[in-house]
Amino acid sequence: MDLSQIKLIATDMDGTLLNSKGEVSRHFYQLFDSLKQLGITFVAASGRQYYSIIHKLSPIKDDIIVVAENGALTVQREEELQSTPIDQDTYLELLDITKKLPGSQVILCGRKKGYIEDYGDEFTSMLQEYYGKYEIVEDLATITDDEFLKIAICHQEGAEAHLYPALKHLEDRLKVKVSGDIWLDLSHPLAHKGHAIEQLQKKLNILPEETLVFGDYNNDLEMLKSAQYSFAMKNALPSVKSTAKYMTKSNDEQGVEYILEKVIEAKQKVLL
Repeated sequence: MDLSQIKLIATDMDGTLLNSKGEVSRHFYQLFDSLKQLGITFVAASGRQYYSIIHKLSPIKDDIIVVAENGALTVQREEELQSTPIDQDTYLELLDITKKLPGSQVILCGRKKGYIEDYGDEFTSMLQEYYGKYEIVEDLATITDDEFLKIAICHQEGAEAHLYPALKHLEDRLKVKVSGDIWLDLSHPLAHKGHAIEQLQKKLNILPEETLVFGDYNNDLEMLKSAQYSFAMKNALPSVKSTAKYMTKSNDEQGVEYILEKVIEAKQKVLL
């Protein structure tokens, strides 16, 4: 494993770079300074809203590229590099379908903000962890002055069991992705982290052999396939471990930082 050739590093957030308390380690920021000095491009790739990601990584937000909403939006220094929104007819159809699912709580993920109906204070409090900007509205179908990147659906008893079976028939024309224990996302077919990373590779003239990625959940699978150096977290799903070429420590053991140290060491050796 020759990590000295790495030029692009992309990591998922929840369950990967963030620990179980949703925190970024101080050690990561120390390592990031070294990555920046070595000219390595760093990408935070998450199912989270763009505003949530830059809040989590506010000290370095102007020095990274953000892939938000599971790949539907890529931003660098507030400049949009790519987006794959859902057209109006499709999102209205999806709203009609998802509202009929028992126990579901729907978030319409716009470019400007997220939109929800009133599901109560407990849900709103949980939502604030993932959405830096949101609005409670009477009817999601009446929102017309935004561009919609995905529809996120929450089911407190589990997305895999209670949401995916009712929505998997849409996979022939949409991306249907279980993105967390209680989350499922519906989006444009190209709205995935793998497509976003591939577009960045083309833009920056960086090869898969020069790319390293980290992930832990099913919404990371396409991204893992975009890189020669793909790492599953120790806490990752079995599907992620079988897709990734390598494995690192868990998110609570700073598994991302452990590999970043090795990248920095390998790059610095070449420079000596």
